[in-house]
Amino acid sequence: MTSLTTTPPLIVDEEGVRAALASLDVKGALARMFGFLADGRAVQPPQTVTLFPDNAGDFITYLGAMADAGVFGAKLSPYIVTDGRPIVTAWTALMSMETGKPLLWCDAGLLTVERTAGTTALAVEHLARADARRLALIGAGPVARAHLRHVLPLRDWGSVRVFSPGLADSPARQAAIAEIDARATICETVDDCARGADVVMLCTSSGAPVLPEGVLTQPALVTSISTNAPNAHEIDPAWLPRMDVYCDYRRTTPSSAGEMKLAAQHHGWSPDAVVGDLAELVAGRCREPAYDRHVFFRSIGLGLEDVAIASELHSYLRSMPCERKTSRS
Repeated sequence: MTSLTTTPPLIVDEEGVRAALASLDVKGALARMFGFLADGRAVQPPQTVTLFPDNAGDFITYLGAMADAGVFGAKLSPYIVTDGRPIVTAWTALMSMETGKPLLWCDAGLLTVERTAGTTALAVEHLARADARRLALIGAGPVARAHLRHVLPLRDWGSVRVFSPGLADSPARQAAIAEIDARATICETVDDCARGADVVMLCTSSGAPVLPEGVLTQPALVTSISTNAPNAHEIDPAWLPRMDVYCDYRRTTPSSAGEMKLAAQHHGWSPDAVVGDLAELVAGRCREPAYDRHVFFRSIGLGLEDVAIASELHSYLRSMPCERKTSRS
């Protein structure tokens, strides 16, 4: 079975996506999309969760539309209960705003990893101090490694430190990190990893804080993606009122991000305190941090990010020579 069809809609499986990844301009596609959002040329509705009957699971729908690109779409991510491990997948449908017809139906697993890392990289590009040199990464899975790949070119990093439980005892996982950056130092504790860092990227699936506030010895940028577990958060919500807070999209993130919801409920923080989001940062319409205190960037994952990366994939595949496109058998 091959990875895509010859006529619209293109149907791309995981292997087809994997083959195309290195050719995609992930950060560029996301920067253009956030520019569209800033100018009112893109629409980002809130994500929705639909429960299956009989407690059989659920699915999250991520929606978005971009007028200048002429596309709209949705990523559907189900959580299917089984007798064993639950099944979690994601597929994105991309459609034309001109014809209303489908353009692309693709496995979104790898694309979700890339757009998540690319979004954080865009935030680091705009929010990290120009002279940031010390990078800390908490997490060592595929999403964490993608973050490292995307962020490495953004500053002249003098040190890269990585921590994840069990990483110090896993040569295979260490080799995966070293393949991305041979300079990376594997740390045995979170404290050793984050102390003195200019940028700390939290890339875990933890539903509870993983970074103690007292570990940071100077004002730093902390980025977080967290997970979809209810009220999941990678830092203590009580920390937010003492930080400059940014997010991917101010209209949707504060009502979904666990630490923001908890900070608003219990610690006197308000969504109005969000300094800016990525659309405003890309457009130059909000202040950049002064680094008189810590800076926090929170991403929850947007449907527009999925639409943007699917559109980038579609454009790349349509530009391929016809002989490289074979029909699904």
